[in-house]
Amino acid sequence: MNKYLRQLFTAVVALFVILGLSSTIIMAVRANALNNDPRNARSLYHQLGAYRGAILASDGTVMAKSEPVNDAFKYLRTYSNGPLYAPVTGFFSINQTADRGLEASRSMLLNGEADSLIWQRAKAMLTGATDQGASIETSIDPKLQQVAYDQLGTRDGAAVAIEVSTGRILAMVSTPSYDPNKLATHDTKAASQAYNELSAGQNSPLINRATSQLYPPGSTFKTIVASAALETGDYQTDTKIPAGASYTLPGTATQLPNAEAQADGVNGQISLQEAVAWSSNTAFAQLGVKLGASKVSDMATKLGFGSTITIDGTESTGTPMTATASTFPSDPTDDKLALASIGQGDTTATPLQMAMVAQAIANNGKLMQPTLVDRVRAADLTVLSQTKPQTMANAFSKDSADKLTTMMESVVSEANPQLAIDGIKVAAKTGTAQIGTDNSAIDGWGIGFAPADDPQIAVAVLVHNTDVYGSLAAGPIMRAMMQEALQQ
Repeated sequence: MNKYLRQLFTAVVALFVILGLSSTIIMAVRANALNNDPRNARSLYHQLGAYRGAILASDGTVMAKSEPVNDAFKYLRTYSNGPLYAPVTGFFSINQTADRGLEASRSMLLNGEADSLIWQRAKAMLTGATDQGASIETSIDPKLQQVAYDQLGTRDGAAVAIEVSTGRILAMVSTPSYDPNKLATHDTKAASQAYNELSAGQNSPLINRATSQLYPPGSTFKTIVASAALETGDYQTDTKIPAGASYTLPGTATQLPNAEAQADGVNGQISLQEAVAWSSNTAFAQLGVKLGASKVSDMATKLGFGSTITIDGTESTGTPMTATASTFPSDPTDDKLALASIGQGDTTATPLQMAMVAQAIANNGKLMQPTLVDRVRAADLTVLSQTKPQTMANAFSKDSADKLTTMMESVVSEANPQLAIDGIKVAAKTGTAQIGTDNSAIDGWGIGFAPADDPQIAVAVLVHNTDVYGSLAAGPIMRAMMQEALQQ
């Protein structure tokens, strides 16, 4: 009898152990996955039935908030001027997990479930008050965001503006955009239809072109090659380098020309400053080969290439908002290095990345961590967290930054006077990257900062699949954004 009792006891203990393990797996290990599973109706009702915190611009403008409604979900997420702020906010939907923007990166704070809100939840439970999520205060400047959005209009492109000394993102626009309100509706059929329509195809407006799409940066990449050259100590702004009207890519019969006669130099030579001002392809292709892939790649890496860049959030606050890693080819042959050095071939970048390059030059070579959130507040206005500026890298010296600034000023004063702003010194670099079948289209770029003698704002603008030079497609947008920022 004792034998059977022992076996029964052992079986009961084993069952309890199995029950404990399975409960632990469900409640701890798989908790997030189960909560985020769109088939989990309980989680869905819990999230939609919570008072989700607001997302605010830097001046208090409400970009997203929860409105009480008379249905089973209690609250409806609404977005004021949705398409304008969609790249920043992302969306919160009844049948799609928040997977982008601040709705995803700060989801745990917005819905009130973050550990930092435990006392607020306890207070609400004791007092019977409505449990509310935290509000997110961003660095976005509504006027600057609007100017960038209006300037891009119906074109496929992106614009990013960064505060030079801190890395705060002042504007982040992606076009074409979308209205998050169509995804936030409690009509599940309508929400599904909207998502299917918006997510279809490679040109989906759900893609944040500022952070998640890679483009050949064209001649804006020459700023990186120039910085690599300056850091060797062998080059100054007036150093003569090989140029010419055409350059044969090493080991090939392919001829690389210049777009402007001034970029050819004189007798096959041009100063480094003039090469930047007139965007000499022949000069920078040869300079890149002369420096070698290692030096150019090292400088690109210091400026953020090759790494995914976290813009906001951590695993504890939601799904971090990141920018796709920009690329520079590994161990390229000399012909590919020549093309990569003028921002073509296998060199690709996000608009955010190129805004960061401009920011580093403006900030004496110091690359700042880009941020989108200034602070987080609980419902009682207690500040839960406040973002502090962080240095990502000291990419190059102040001396090199000063020389780069001088060269970028000449881009405006000599080659592109239409980009000048009265009474303000502007430093810029335009780019025209050939794309498509037989190089039949253009990705037009403009990057820069102002005032050049006291930098406040760094900007990058990309206009995809255009038919004019970057100075004409992206340049005026960049200028308008700088002008707006500096007149405030």
